[in-house]
Amino acid sequence: MSLMKHALLLATAALASLAHAQSASPDFTRCIEGLRSDARAARVQDETFTRFTQGLQPDMSVIDKLNFQPEFRMAIWDYLSALVDDERVAEGQAQLQQHAQTLARVQQRYGVDPATVVAVWGVESNFGQNFGKHPLVQALGTLSCFGRRQAYFRGEFFATLRILQAGHIAPERLVGSWAGAFGHTQFMPSTFERLAVDFDGDGKRDLMDNTADALASTANFLDKAGWQSGQPWGFEVQLPAGFSTAGEGRRSKRPMSEWIARGLRRVDGSPLPAQIGNAGLMTPSGPQGPAFLVLRNFDALFSYNAAESYGLAIAHLADRLRGGGPFTTPWPTDDPGLSRAERRELQGLLVLRGHDIGEIDGALGERSRAAIRIEQQRLGQEATGRGGQKVLRALRGA
Repeated sequence: MSLMKHALLLATAALASLAHAQSASPDFTRCIEGLRSDARAARVQDETFTRFTQGLQPDMSVIDKLNFQPEFRMAIWDYLSALVDDERVAEGQAQLQQHAQTLARVQQRYGVDPATVVAVWGVESNFGQNFGKHPLVQALGTLSCFGRRQAYFRGEFFATLRILQAGHIAPERLVGSWAGAFGHTQFMPSTFERLAVDFDGDGKRDLMDNTADALASTANFLDKAGWQSGQPWGFEVQLPAGFSTAGEGRRSKRPMSEWIARGLRRVDGSPLPAQIGNAGLMTPSGPQGPAFLVLRNFDALFSYNAAESYGLAIAHLADRLRGGGPFTTPWPTDDPGLSRAERRELQGLLVLRGHDIGEIDGALGERSRAAIRIEQQRLGQEATGRGGQKVLRALRGA
C-alpha cells in the first residue's frame, strides 16, 4: 500500500469517526438524560448530575478501545517486554529510594512490601507519567450508552459523579484511561470509593496529585484482596521432561508437596519450599516456555486487572526491583518483543524511511503498525504490523 493511499484511508476513518460522534449526539443526550433517575437512586444529586452532564458529547474512540485490550490480544513476550524493561526497573528502583519512608509506613499498616507497590505503580502509570487523557465523565458516559457492558460502565459513571460530588478530586483533574481508571495506580471509580485511603490525613483521598494516598490505596487494595505478608507471589520452575500440563492452571492449586513429588524444581535447580501453601501451575506460552508455580499473592495481583499476563508483569517487575534477573526460560519465539527503548529506535528508523508515525514515544500505535507493514512487505517478511526483533534488526541493517 502506498503512503498516500494509507494517509487517505486514515483520513477517511477519522471523518467517519467524527460523523459517527456527531450523529450519535442526539441519541447520546437522550441516553444520558435517561440515566438521571438511576443516578438519583445511586446517591448522585440532581445538581451534580446536571452540572457534569450538561452539554456532554460522546467520545466514540473509547468504543474502539473497548474491543481491543492488549493484555488479552498481544503475545505475552510483546506485552512483558515493554512493561518490564531496564528503563522501568531503573526508574522503579529510584522511586523505591525516593519514597522509602512512605513505603515503609505503608508496609507497616497494610503488610505489602515496597517493591510490589512500586511495581503496580510502574505498570499502571509509569510512576505517574501516564495517567491517561480521557475525561472520566465523558469516557464513562459514552460507555454507558454505547457498546457492550453498559450496565457495568453505568455503575462506574455514577461512582465518578459521586467522587466529584464529594470533592475528593478537582473536576479538571479527573482524567484517566478510556475505561475510567485514573490516578497513579489507576483505580476504577467504584474501587476508589471502596478502597482509596487518605494516608496523609488531609481530608481527601487523592490518587491524582497525592503519591502517598495512591501508594497506600494500592497496598490497601492488595491487602483486601488477600495479600499474605512475607510470602512470595510464586516461582519460575523447571518442568520434568514429558511433564503434562493438561488441566493445570492458576486456579487448579495443589499442595507444594505434590509438585515436589511430581519432579518440579525452581528454575535454578534448587528445591521448592515444601511448607508454603498451595500453588497452581501457569504456563502462559505453553509447556515449552517459562513455567510458574503461583501462590495466593499472585491471585491478589490478578484481581487488580483480571489478566494473567498483567499479574505476571507486576510480579516480574517487583522481582526485578529487588535485584532479580529476567526469566531464565526463553519465550518460545524466534522473534522476541521490544523494550520501550527499542520501540523508540524502531519508530526512528521508520521516520528515516519517510513514514509519518506521529510522536516517537515507544507506543506502537496504528500509524506505526501501518508503517511496519509496509517495511515488512519491502523486506520480504510477513506483513503483520508487529514490531519485533526481526524487523528492527533488518531496518538497522538497511
